[in-house]
Amino acid sequence: MNEIEIGRGKRGRRAYSFDDIAVSPSRRTRDPQEVSLDWQIDAYHFEMPVIAAPMDSVMSPASAIAFGQLGGLPVLDLEGLWTRYEDPEPLLAEIAALDPGSATARMQEIYAQDIVPELISERLREIREAGVTVAGALSPQRTQRHWKTVVDAGVDLFVIRGTTVSAEHVSGQSEPLNLKRFIYELDVPVVVGGAASYTAALHLMRTGAAGVLVGFGGGAAHTTRQTLGIHVPMASAIADVAAARRDYLDESGGRYVHVIADGGLGTSGDIVKAIAVGADAVMLGAALARATDAPGRGFHWGAEAHHAELPRGRRMEVGSVGSLEEVLFGPSRHSAGTTNLLGALRRAMATTGYTDVKELQRIDVVVAPHQPS
Repeated sequence: MNEIEIGRGKRGRRAYSFDDIAVSPSRRTRDPQEVSLDWQIDAYHFEMPVIAAPMDSVMSPASAIAFGQLGGLPVLDLEGLWTRYEDPEPLLAEIAALDPGSATARMQEIYAQDIVPELISERLREIREAGVTVAGALSPQRTQRHWKTVVDAGVDLFVIRGTTVSAEHVSGQSEPLNLKRFIYELDVPVVVGGAASYTAALHLMRTGAAGVLVGFGGGAAHTTRQTLGIHVPMASAIADVAAARRDYLDESGGRYVHVIADGGLGTSGDIVKAIAVGADAVMLGAALARATDAPGRGFHWGAEAHHAELPRGRRMEVGSVGSLEEVLFGPSRHSAGTTNLLGALRRAMATTGYTDVKELQRIDVVVAPHQPS
């Protein structure tokens, strides 16, 4: 264990962010056209290892369909504006135009509207009829109440996503969600998270989840580190969860659980590094919110930004850099690593000699601690 002394009475383990590491070239290179970005989870095959985050600034039914048609896995937030309002477009425009000083309070008012089960069914039906894989996300707090509506609507993959999700939640106020029993009784694969440690991830894998989201307080729109003091650098978190995947594979006799990086993935280089330290796929939020056709209109926020009692996020301006297709596949008009994300991943794999995403996990990584300018 790489522990350092914080003071006489406390020691801490050294952890690394994406800025602290880099991949190392190997002895072989190859043609980028020989590289495969394909990814499969359960019975569902995708042309890229990218999941669109269930956030109102990233996914609407229309953008979910577009993202699915481009080869990725779109996930709709089933607690967002699209399941609270018949027509949320005016509200999305209002949120984008809010003064920063009043944004949180106004968003709390907007999101106080009740979730309408019929709208959950309608939004998922719209995506399903377009012929793309249907995935929807609920928080652990609302899964008990709405899961049947989601499953009855014909969802292909179910995502349970929170700032942190545990296999064992202790509560004296209400009956907690028993993930193991819930997943066992469900007929669709479940992706669950976030988790940021070996132990937490191993417990989630033992529930029967098909995939585990890795991340806690690391997303661009989160302020969890400032409000709760909780944060785990993503490179170390992914490597820890990847170790849990390896050990669970042995423990379960061959059951593979996908590790999905969720947070801190602002550029194409971050995606490369996430896979290099063990991720099978990435979930993108801010990176996709920069698309000109994203619902957020150049702004990005998550559920933490409008929490009724303790907001732990913010609405942030990310700007617009190109269409969704340009963000994913280019062509890129600048060198910031925010467009042609998949082209950059393909180029990095070709430059280091790897033919598929699973192989890239074996690449050498060097540590070069980031020096703030």
